Amino acid sequence: MAIIGLGPHGERAAPPERVVLLPNDIAAARRRNFRVAIVMHTLESDWSKQLVQGIIGTLGDAGAIVVEVVDCGFSSEEQIRALKRIQLMRLDCVISLPIASDDVAAAHSSISATGTRLVLIDNVPSGLLPSKDYTSLVSADNYGLGMMAAEMLAEHVPNGGRIALLGYDSEFFATNEREISFSRWIATKRPDIQTRSYRFDSLRAVGQLAQDLLSQREKPSGIFVVWDTPCVEVLKAMELSDVSVPTTTIDLGSQVATSLAQKGAVKGIAAQRPFQQGEAIGKTCVTNLLGRKCPDWIALPGLAVQQSNVAESFQAVWRMPAPRAILEGLSPRP
Repeated sequence: MAIIGLGPHGERAAPPERVVLLPNDIAAARRRNFRVAIVMHTLESDWSKQLVQGIIGTLGDAGAIVVEVVDCGFSSEEQIRALKRIQLMRLDCVISLPIASDDVAAAHSSISATGTRLVLIDNVPSGLLPSKDYTSLVSADNYGLGMMAAEMLAEHVPNGGRIALLGYDSEFFATNEREISFSRWIATKRPDIQTRSYRFDSLRAVGQLAQDLLSQREKPSGIFVVWDTPCVEVLKAMELSDVSVPTTTIDLGSQVATSLAQKGAVKGIAAQRPFQQGEAIGKTCVTNLLGRKCPDWIALPGLAVQQSNVAESFQAVWRMPAPRAILEGLSPRP
């Protein structure tokens, strides 16, 4: 599938196939014994766990040692502390998913200033430039994911309906792209639908926000949640309120996938491919450490998941059988 969006500096995307480790590359990397740290926004989500597995496995194949995996708990302050500490370790490379573009910019810039390579996941801190401050950004096509989510939700929203877009209240490239493309698709393809944005700054705030929306006399006709972890909180609020509103989200987490399979509130999921993204990140890291330049922005296409293909999509994304709760929700095929 073609990548629709552009990178944070207007770059055209390079596919992950552009970065390849040949047997002689792996042999050369094994002789170097590279040392790498991974700094994540969170390790709580299915997406994060699978992404890190893809990174660690690929680095391990090339003999690179992952000395630490940091869970920053969505805290910019914790990420800054972790980067300052890791900077003193003089590692070969730091792989990081920046939490907030402005707050963590200086801490990320200081990593590359010491000569340590920096590979970014999904987001670029403000002011950082490719080749100068970081090696590459590796992400999904978040613009394309937002369009997928809009198209799948629009099928379930009546003429003149109202969509509540629940977005992340932080400057974050990936979620910004999703929100922009979602709103543009609706405005262009379904101008009869009104889209209103609501912001949350933490996962704790999402449940209350959803409860407030569901308690209104004119409830939204549809809800888009910018990724699956806060979407789970929205589903909990629906259960408490005994209200079901058609919903789409990003990332094929097990709970939202179960809702989709069981014909619950979730009507579609625009899925990333975290394991494959992790492999691309690992290859990018090793390739650059071997002295070869990598593309500034590497992006992976998304996967539109509906009730009809949720089981096979789950298996393809997570590299494991779909849970029984998903399989039981599907009607047997004739």
